[in-house]
Amino acid sequence: MIPAMAQLVGTVQGNCNIADARHARDVTLCTYLLGMREFYRWEHDIPYGVAPPRTEVGRWISEREALWEEIADHEFATLSIAGREFDPFDAPAINGALSGSGLVYGGGIGRFGKPHFFLARLAREERRGGAHLLICDCEYARDIAAMPAALQNDTIVVRREALRQWLWEKAEGWSVKRQEGTLKWALDAYAFDTDPARAIELMTDAETETLALHEEGEYRAGTLLGPEWGVMLAGFDRKRPELLARAVRDNLADCLITLPTLIERQAWPSLQLWFAGFDGMRRELFPALVAEAEKVGAGGTAPGLRDLVARGQDHWLKVARRLLQLDQTEVEQLSHRTETIAL
Repeated sequence: MIPAMAQLVGTVQGNCNIADARHARDVTLCTYLLGMREFYRWEHDIPYGVAPPRTEVGRWISEREALWEEIADHEFATLSIAGREFDPFDAPAINGALSGSGLVYGGGIGRFGKPHFFLARLAREERRGGAHLLICDCEYARDIAAMPAALQNDTIVVRREALRQWLWEKAEGWSVKRQEGTLKWALDAYAFDTDPARAIELMTDAETETLALHEEGEYRAGTLLGPEWGVMLAGFDRKRPELLARAVRDNLADCLITLPTLIERQAWPSLQLWFAGFDGMRRELFPALVAEAEKVGAGGTAPGLRDLVARGQDHWLKVARRLLQLDQTEVEQLSHRTETIAL
């Protein structure tokens, strides 16, 4: 920890609040209310499995929305560390100043231009494929949309608290309908029905590695695509082109690192959980992988999966490089006829 820790936490949380004031409601009502419930859980340290009090959550949401109305136009505050002032988006410099403190800071722009910030305790660090991997535990400040992992330049950050929340939401959602499929098989592998709390902790341990693998894949993809990719993303001002570009790169990253590694390790519960979260544009672009996932089954093994993933490496790299040659309008048009680039 560092001197003036409380002040630093307060500043980061203040910036999180400003970001939420501007963007927290840029989602469907259902997603917003679920996110606010889980944010309330985090802020009030309520264990998973214990339902937050509905009346109190409703009152808290009203109070938080009133705060947002007051601060939405505020500027993001600089961070003061050891007598120096830092731009809140300069995460590399801030983490350099925090070196040795046991803290990790995150600050950047996520999907659709939304700023994200957090401050957490460092659990461990290591090198991964040329990137610097930071694993975070307890979070001291965060916004409502806590991303479980991110790549910042050459630094991979995995947030175990955010991952644990995502896993609980997936398991809780499954518990309502209890459908057969990859999510059930993954939960069964961890005996979720017998001991949910222990299962979530075991899954958090395992999926921390899966997230690290994905971000390592993102780093590898970045070396193949070059800085032009970031310039392209920053130039999008409409959602569809950005969704398509991010989905293509996600598929490339997973074919490069995540899936080959999990297959090699025969980490079937992690693969099943990965398939359970394979949705949206990524899934629409990769129907062959969806079909192969259905063959995995509860006991693992998928004879054609390894070859399909190898084909995916070349395919998604070619598609990503094609996107770099198009303007935003052309990328948006392509997003409406994804069958022409699907695998």
